[in-house]
Amino acid sequence: MTAPEHTTSPHRTAPRPSRPPQPPRPSRPFTLWREVLTSYAAPALTAGAAGVLTGQRDLAVAACTSIAGTSAVVAFLVGTWLRHGGRPRRWTLTTPRGVLAAVLVVIAAVAAALLGWFAAQWLPAHTPVPATPWLERLRVDLPVSAALAATIVTLRWRGSTTAPSA
Repeated sequence: MTAPEHTTSPHRTAPRPSRPPQPPRPSRPFTLWREVLTSYAAPALTAGAAGVLTGQRDLAVAACTSIAGTSAVVAFLVGTWLRHGGRPRRWTLTTPRGVLAAVLVVIAAVAAALLGWFAAQWLPAHTPVPATPWLERLRVDLPVSAALAATIVTLRWRGSTTAPSA
Protein backbone atom coordinates (compact mmCIF):
# COMPACT_ATOMS: atom_id res chain seq x y z
CA MET A 1 0.00 0.00 0.00
CA THR A 2 1.44 3.34 -1.00
CA ALA A 3 0.94 6.67 0.67
CA PRO A 4 -1.46 9.03 -1.05
CA GLU A 5 0.03 11.98 -2.87
CA HIS A 6 -0.40 15.37 -1.30
CA THR A 7 -2.79 17.46 -3.28
CA THR A 8 -4.17 20.86 -2.55
CA SER A 9 -7.91 20.86 -2.45
CA PRO A 10 -10.04 23.98 -2.71
CA HIS A 11 -10.60 23.82 1.06
CA ARG A 12 -6.91 23.70 1.93
CA THR A 13 -4.38 26.42 1.39
CA ALA A 14 -1.07 25.87 -0.30
CA PRO A 15 2.00 25.84 1.95
CA ARG A 16 3.56 29.25 2.48
CA PRO A 17 6.90 29.92 0.91
CA SER A 18 9.65 30.18 3.50
CA ARG A 19 10.85 33.62 4.47
CA PRO A 20 14.37 34.66 3.63
CA PRO A 21 16.63 34.66 6.69
CA GLN A 22 16.61 37.96 8.54
CA PRO A 23 19.88 39.60 9.52
CA PRO A 24 20.51 39.47 13.27
CA ARG A 25 19.31 42.47 15.21
CA PRO A 26 22.08 44.77 16.30
CA SER A 27 22.55 44.58 20.03
CA ARG A 28 21.55 47.53 22.12
CA PRO A 29 24.58 49.70 22.85
CA PHE A 30 26.09 49.58 26.32
CA THR A 31 25.10 52.79 28.08
CA LEU A 32 26.61 53.04 31.54
CA TRP A 33 24.04 55.35 33.12
CA ARG A 34 21.22 53.04 31.96
CA GLU A 35 22.98 49.99 33.41
CA VAL A 36 23.55 51.76 36.74
CA LEU A 37 19.94 52.92 36.92
CA THR A 38 18.69 49.41 36.15
CA SER A 39 21.12 47.93 38.67
CA TYR A 40 19.59 50.15 41.34
CA ALA A 41 15.94 49.88 40.35
CA ALA A 42 15.68 46.12 39.77
CA PRO A 43 16.83 44.95 43.22
CA ALA A 44 15.12 47.86 44.96
CA LEU A 45 11.79 46.90 43.43
CA THR A 46 12.09 43.12 43.76
CA ALA A 47 13.59 42.95 47.25
CA GLY A 48 11.43 45.87 48.38
CA ALA A 49 8.26 44.15 47.16
CA ALA A 50 9.32 40.92 48.87
CA GLY A 51 9.93 42.81 52.10
CA VAL A 52 6.55 44.53 51.96
CA LEU A 53 4.64 41.36 51.01
CA THR A 54 6.26 39.27 53.76
CA GLY A 55 6.09 42.03 56.37
CA GLN A 56 9.87 42.24 56.77
CA ARG A 57 10.42 45.94 57.31
CA ASP A 58 14.22 45.53 57.50
CA LEU A 59 14.28 43.86 54.07
CA ALA A 60 12.17 46.63 52.58
CA VAL A 61 14.58 49.27 53.94
CA ALA A 62 17.69 47.29 52.96
CA ALA A 63 16.28 46.87 49.44
CA CYS A 64 16.58 50.59 48.78
CA THR A 65 19.83 51.12 50.67
CA SER A 66 22.43 48.39 51.00
CA ILE A 67 21.09 45.97 48.36
CA ALA A 68 20.26 48.39 45.54
CA GLY A 69 23.02 50.82 46.45
CA THR A 70 25.66 48.11 46.30
CA SER A 71 24.31 46.92 42.95
CA ALA A 72 24.46 50.43 41.49
CA VAL A 73 27.98 51.12 42.78
CA VAL A 74 29.31 47.78 41.52
CA ALA A 75 27.59 48.25 38.15
CA PHE A 76 29.22 51.67 37.83
CA LEU A 77 32.67 50.45 38.83
CA VAL A 78 32.63 47.30 36.69
CA GLY A 79 31.08 49.08 33.71
CA THR A 80 33.59 51.90 33.91
CA TRP A 81 36.48 49.46 34.19
CA LEU A 82 35.25 47.38 31.27
CA ARG A 83 34.79 50.40 29.02
CA HIS A 84 38.24 51.73 29.97
CA GLY A 85 37.64 55.18 28.55
CA GLY A 86 35.78 53.88 25.52
CA ARG A 87 38.68 51.61 24.49
CA PRO A 88 38.22 48.21 26.14
CA ARG A 89 41.22 46.09 26.98
CA ARG A 90 41.94 43.46 24.36
CA TRP A 91 41.86 40.52 26.79
CA THR A 92 38.39 41.48 28.04
CA LEU A 93 37.13 41.12 24.49
CA THR A 94 38.88 37.83 23.72
CA THR A 95 38.24 36.02 27.00
CA PRO A 96 35.07 33.85 26.87
CA ARG A 97 32.03 35.64 28.31
CA GLY A 98 31.51 33.14 31.11
CA VAL A 99 35.14 33.23 32.22
CA LEU A 100 35.26 37.03 32.19
CA ALA A 101 32.00 37.22 34.14
CA ALA A 102 33.21 34.63 36.68
CA VAL A 103 36.48 36.48 37.29
CA LEU A 104 34.75 39.81 37.81
CA VAL A 105 32.04 38.25 39.99
CA VAL A 106 34.62 36.68 42.31
CA ILE A 107 36.55 39.95 42.59
CA ALA A 108 33.40 42.01 43.25
CA ALA A 109 31.91 39.51 45.71
CA VAL A 110 35.15 39.16 47.70
CA ALA A 111 35.62 42.92 47.89
CA ALA A 112 31.99 43.40 48.98
CA ALA A 113 32.25 40.57 51.54
CA LEU A 114 35.31 42.22 53.05
CA LEU A 115 33.47 45.53 53.18
CA GLY A 116 30.46 43.81 54.80
CA TRP A 117 32.69 42.14 57.39
CA PHE A 118 34.44 45.45 58.07
CA ALA A 119 31.12 47.23 58.59
CA ALA A 120 29.63 44.49 60.80
CA GLN A 121 32.70 43.67 62.92
CA TRP A 122 35.22 46.44 62.92
CA LEU A 123 32.99 49.50 63.05
CA PRO A 124 31.15 48.61 66.30
CA ALA A 125 34.40 47.51 67.95
CA HIS A 126 36.44 50.58 67.04
CA THR A 127 33.97 53.43 66.56
CA PRO A 128 30.88 54.77 68.36
CA VAL A 129 28.67 53.01 65.76
CA PRO A 130 26.56 50.50 67.71
CA ALA A 131 26.22 46.87 66.61
CA THR A 132 22.78 46.69 65.03
CA PRO A 133 20.92 44.08 62.98
CA TRP A 134 21.26 46.11 59.78
CA LEU A 135 25.04 45.98 60.10
CA GLU A 136 24.84 42.18 60.28
CA ARG A 137 22.72 42.15 57.10
CA LEU A 138 25.62 43.71 55.23
CA ARG A 139 27.59 40.46 55.44
CA VAL A 140 25.06 38.87 53.06
CA ASP A 141 23.55 41.84 51.22
CA LEU A 142 26.80 43.30 49.92
CA PRO A 143 28.43 40.22 48.34
CA VAL A 144 25.17 38.91 46.83
CA SER A 145 24.31 42.30 45.33
CA ALA A 146 27.85 42.76 44.05
CA ALA A 147 27.91 39.33 42.43
CA LEU A 148 24.59 39.85 40.66
CA ALA A 149 25.48 43.34 39.43
CA ALA A 150 28.92 42.25 38.20
CA THR A 151 27.42 39.30 36.33
CA ILE A 152 24.69 41.28 34.61
CA VAL A 153 26.85 44.25 33.66
CA THR A 154 29.67 42.06 32.35
CA LEU A 155 27.34 39.94 30.24
CA ARG A 156 25.49 43.01 28.93
CA TRP A 157 28.75 44.73 28.08
CA ARG A 158 30.16 41.69 26.29
CA GLY A 159 26.90 41.26 24.41
CA SER A 160 27.20 44.80 23.03
CA THR A 161 30.88 44.67 22.03
CA THR A 162 32.66 42.76 19.34
CA ALA A 163 36.04 41.10 19.50
CA PRO A 164 38.75 42.84 17.48
CA SER A 165 39.73 41.20 14.25
CA ALA A 166 43.21 39.73 14.20
